[in-house]
Amino acid sequence: MTAATLDRNPHDAALDRLDMSLASRFRDNTFWPLFEKLRREDPIHYCRESEFGPFWSITRYDDIMRVDTDHKTFSSEPTITLINPHPDPARRTSSFITMDQPRHTQHRKAVNPSVGPQNLAAFEKLIRQRSIAVIESLPIGETFDWVERVSVELTTQMLATLFDFPFEDRHLLTHWSDQATAVYPRADKASWRAQEAELYKCLAYFQRLWAERQDAPSAFDFVSMLAQNPATATMDARELLGTLVLLIVGGNDTTRNSITGGLYFLNQNPVEYDKVRRDPALIPNMVAEIIRYQTPLAYMSRRATRDVELHGKTICAGDKVAMWYISGNRDPAKFRDPDMFDITRENARQHLSFGFGIHRCMGNRLAELQLRVLWEELLRRHPRISVVGEPERVASSFVHGYQRLPVRIG
Repeated sequence: MTAATLDRNPHDAALDRLDMSLASRFRDNTFWPLFEKLRREDPIHYCRESEFGPFWSITRYDDIMRVDTDHKTFSSEPTITLINPHPDPARRTSSFITMDQPRHTQHRKAVNPSVGPQNLAAFEKLIRQRSIAVIESLPIGETFDWVERVSVELTTQMLATLFDFPFEDRHLLTHWSDQATAVYPRADKASWRAQEAELYKCLAYFQRLWAERQDAPSAFDFVSMLAQNPATATMDARELLGTLVLLIVGGNDTTRNSITGGLYFLNQNPVEYDKVRRDPALIPNMVAEIIRYQTPLAYMSRRATRDVELHGKTICAGDKVAMWYISGNRDPAKFRDPDMFDITRENARQHLSFGFGIHRCMGNRLAELQLRVLWEELLRRHPRISVVGEPERVASSFVHGYQRLPVRIG
């Protein structure tokens, strides 16, 4: 039975052969009934064979919360994706998201003030100015790509600000984010080598910025804070690269794909679009519902540090575990009518998209701020933006996102 057959007949899917890590399922948007089946029939599911080796799928909300908040039993080292780390330890990257305590907190604290409450208040004015400028540059009466003109542009500008990155080169940040999250077949060694070469270009660029700022006056950009904090100032090149990639991807994918997803969902659900046009006070809750409904990162992975039993299944020490946030966010035990896009949902903010526990996304408030401000300004200027074709989705089981979305104003 092929993967396509399983997708067409989800109720007949053979659980012992079900591999939820297949990128094609996410590119084609055919995975939803399979997660529903797993939540119902096998919420702690073992996949014996996949491109990434064997792994466990955790698909119910409460079970994901249990794993995500137990960092002693479920370790983030050496990686938070299913992709196997480089076989040569000397060539592996690491960052604070792939660290356990106490190093995780020491490194996270170095950059956390950049997205703290005081900085967010200062950011709002800048985000609003940039949102207005992007919105007012959009063409009227012709089809354009929302991903390129709005989602990518706004998130790239924000990334450049967070890193104090040369603004004229800001699109390199998007390029490096896309490179870092691309997954190639194991046998495609040429693509893996090309990817590594591109990320070394990223490292070299930031090493120049690092050298300039190491002894400069204190500042709140990521590079300055990393270079001047005793816990991170002596990072080697591989650890610096891993930390840079984490901050670039973290600042890019959640917001970028939620900006696109939000417009797409409102077009699919015109009643909800009408609600928020009539009452813009619904925007903050709508933002939470967009992030739940989109789930920009489909899963996070952990490694069991000891044998542990869940629902009668024994996860052995060393086993890989995938917490499928995208499934937990559609768990009917937590969310009423979870497959409905409901901008007035009472518990929308309880979504899993930012994770929980010590690794909860540190930029979650900034992401919400960017989305809120964008929608406030969009509704003032363009109360209706029409999606005029189906989106082209990213072929990845990790980043749940969009390559293109054709839209039209007027």
